[in-house]
Amino acid sequence: MSAPSRRTFLKSAPAAAAVGVPVSVSGATATSFKLGVASYSFREFRRTLCIKYTKELNTPYLCIKEFHAPYCSTPEELDRAREEFKKGGIILTGGGTIYFLKDDDADIRFYFEYAKRLGLPMIIAGPTAQTLPKLEKYVQQYDIKVAVHNHGPEDKHFPAPSDVLKLIRNMDPRIGLCIDVGHTTRTGKNLLSEIQAAGPRLLDMHIKDLTDLMDKDGQVDVGLGVMPIPAIFKQLQSMNYTGMVNLEYEIHGDDPLPGMQRSFSYMRGVLAGLQG
Repeated sequence: MSAPSRRTFLKSAPAAAAVGVPVSVSGATATSFKLGVASYSFREFRRTLCIKYTKELNTPYLCIKEFHAPYCSTPEELDRAREEFKKGGIILTGGGTIYFLKDDDADIRFYFEYAKRLGLPMIIAGPTAQTLPKLEKYVQQYDIKVAVHNHGPEDKHFPAPSDVLKLIRNMDPRIGLCIDVGHTTRTGKNLLSEIQAAGPRLLDMHIKDLTDLMDKDGQVDVGLGVMPIPAIFKQLQSMNYTGMVNLEYEIHGDDPLPGMQRSFSYMRGVLAGLQG
């Protein structure tokens, strides 16, 4: 998107969006999706600051990474983490990426117990082709959704969302996708087609921007690159998507908040423009 177009979207946002109040896409079908944060963005900061910075972005929604509630925690420590997020006004929408690399039931159960203790409604998962089918019975037992995260060309199991769809098409509907837009474009697949093909299997999204859609090291603030953010949001709107779009900000690890604030302002401006 060109700089003038970016300014146009930002100017179209109402005053509430300009100061960071969450904006969702709504229409005659009464559908909406929500903007949140992937806590990997705050990987250099302890849990209290993760909570503080998420609130400063004016969204309560957080997808937690292990940095902010370690797997090695005792049940009591996980209870304390859950309570701290709750007291901070944070809604945990999921956790991960959690990797299921061992073809071992005890290992799989361990991570579902972790998610249950934290009250996570969804696991963002990194399974293998062998472990993915085994997750279905745990999804049914724990009633916790699993959204498989694709990781681009380096991922020997699921580089693109369509690679996941081949295996889950007949599985429990609570098993779906977490589409990472940056990793998807790097596969050379058409991003909008991948999103559309996911349909109701799209359970979660990680959003970011790149100066080169094939270069993972080219991440910038959302709105400064060439990722087709308005087209992505319009596609989600047309699908009546009601899940999360979580900003995963992987640059400026020691000072991510300014760039994340700019990214949220841009995305809210885009949403306001679509609503208008």
